[in-house]
Amino acid sequence: MRLRTVLATLTAGLAAATTLTAAGPAAADSPADHACSPAVTIDGFSDSLDKTTYDGTFVGNFSALAPDPDGTLAALSDRSALFSLDRRTLQPRKAVQLADEKGVALDSEGLVVDRDGTRLITSETEPSVRRYDRDGRILDRLPVPAALQVAPAGRAVSNGTFEGLSWADGGRTLLASMEYALTGDSAGTVRFQTWRRHGKGFVPGAQYAYRADTGLGVPEVQALPDGRLLVLERGFTAGVGNTVRLYLADPRRASDTRDVEYLTGQPEVRTVRKTLLADLADCPSLGATAKQPQPNPLLDNIEGMAVTGRSGGRLRVTLVSDDNQNAVQTTRFYFLRVRTR
Repeated sequence: MRLRTVLATLTAGLAAATTLTAAGPAAADSPADHACSPAVTIDGFSDSLDKTTYDGTFVGNFSALAPDPDGTLAALSDRSALFSLDRRTLQPRKAVQLADEKGVALDSEGLVVDRDGTRLITSETEPSVRRYDRDGRILDRLPVPAALQVAPAGRAVSNGTFEGLSWADGGRTLLASMEYALTGDSAGTVRFQTWRRHGKGFVPGAQYAYRADTGLGVPEVQALPDGRLLVLERGFTAGVGNTVRLYLADPRRASDTRDVEYLTGQPEVRTVRKTLLADLADCPSLGATAKQPQPNPLLDNIEGMAVTGRSGGRLRVTLVSDDNQNAVQTTRFYFLRVRTR
């Protein structure tokens, strides 16, 4: 199935899910009442999967989303489970358990689905990028530059490596975002690593420097057809709640930093330019409730993002929160429309 057809199918399905799950009267309000910013509106949200199970597997801990060529929505749990969700109801239709080469569970964070249905999945413990078939069998593993590996092998901090994963350049390039800075790099300067297709495999490509806002990390990135990126930034403050911001970023004139050992603000290093699209605390709450303090009860630990289609000149973007299997957090899907021009 062509990617355009997949996205069109997902758009219709997720729009239907939004209609079913948008909170109460807000669904009938005017579009202006759903504005988070001039560039972003929220159509609705769904808590339908919160604290549920499927075939004996906890449904939650979601860290990534990706359209699947079969018309479903793939959803990755950071507890080594990969779900196929019905495009209309979000209900699970399949759950696959993942592991590394030794059978050990992954800290699975980033996900893309290739044209042939294979899944590329990051684990942030090493970190790694592995290719799996639809049934969870490992096909191969991509090389990772030494500096991006967790110390002492490299300079990455534990639990701060590959979080986001996206296709770019029409599927010819794979891009992964680090969540936090390497030791020795300036605080908040995270690296985006790319790989280029080479035969049946991938080889490391260009690397870029991205400056996250103070105290925030990068849990997800999605490349757009024109080479720009949607970047999700996120943080948490105890007693206050989550900060979640959506940026439009442009790496096309950024420096290739793969040979720059330490990023310390050198003037000759051009970082990825970014423009704020929305602070999600500014979205209407749509009647959502929170189980812990939040600046907006709609917010939770948002970690996954996928572009699922286009409508009225805007991208349809689906977000999902990672509830960490925690009683005071919620598995919540968010349905946005995003203008990038």
